[in-house]
Parts: sequence; structure tokens; C-alpha cells
Amino acid sequence: MKQMMKQVQKMQEKMDQVQAELENKTVTAESGGGMVKVIANGKQHIIKIEIEKEVINPEEKNMLEDLVLAAVNQAVERSTAMAAEEMQKATGGMMPNIPGMKLPGFY
Repeated sequence: MKQMMKQVQKMQEKMDQVQAELENKTVTAESGGGMVKVIANGKQHIIKIEIEKEVINPEEKNMLEDLVLAAVNQAVERSTAMAAEEMQKATGGMMPNIPGMKLPGFY
């Protein structure tokens, strides 16, 4: 039992370390053929949005909003997947991959 508690504590330390590192890892998502780019970190925070000036047209406001929305959603999905992958690596597969289960600190 004591050995198992040490393993759990070690896994928790690794998870804490990975969560800290995820803040500095990023993913990029694009929409509109790269006209809109969204960069998110591993904590699902959007840290940058880039929009090519050719897409900025007051007459096509709805299209631009759709492109931004699509890129943001894709960036969040990629960030979540990256975080889950990093946690799986850190825990050596000890955490079960249960559909719908949220990782600690990722909402």
C-alpha cells in the first residue's frame, strides 16, 4: 500500500509538471485557407488571432466571424487533444482514457 501511494504521489507530481509545461506549448488552427489563424496554448487559452487584411471587409462581416469561430473551435480541440496526449505520456498510461472524462485543470 505504501508503494502504491508513492507511485500515486509521483504521478501527481508529473501531472503538475505537465500542466505547467502546457502553458508554453501551442497549437495553431486555420480557416479560410489560412486567412484566419488562431494560436492556443495547452491550457486551452487563445493567445493570438491573426487575420489577413484581405479578409477584412465590412460587407462580409458574417463570413469573417464564421472564419474566426471555426479557427477558434479547431484550436481549442487541438489544444485539448495535445493536453490529453501529454498527460497520457506523463502518467505512462496509468490514467484510463474514459470518454467524456475531463483531465484535472482542463475545462
